[in-house]
Amino acid sequence: MNSKIWLAMGATLALAGCVSPTPEGQTETLPEEVLVLVAPGQDTSSVRLQDDGCYWYLHNNVVESVYIPLMTRDQRMICVVAQ
Repeated sequence: MNSKIWLAMGATLALAGCVSPTPEGQTETLPEEVLVLVAPGQDTSSVRLQDDGCYWYLHNNVVESVYIPLMTRDQRMICVVAQ
């Protein structure tokens, strides 16, 4: 029984080392063309272009802060087209 506890603690510590404390990507300022598309109520001061090619913004909640997709007025994600 004791070895199972140590094994579980070791696995937890090993996996905790894989988690990055900050999300990947850099905060950037949005171009004017994108700002026109953004639906009201979204914070455009902390926007990142993620690996999926879409813009995500930092939503601060009472419990946690999390990046969520930046949406248009008709509830579509704002993404860039690969050239």
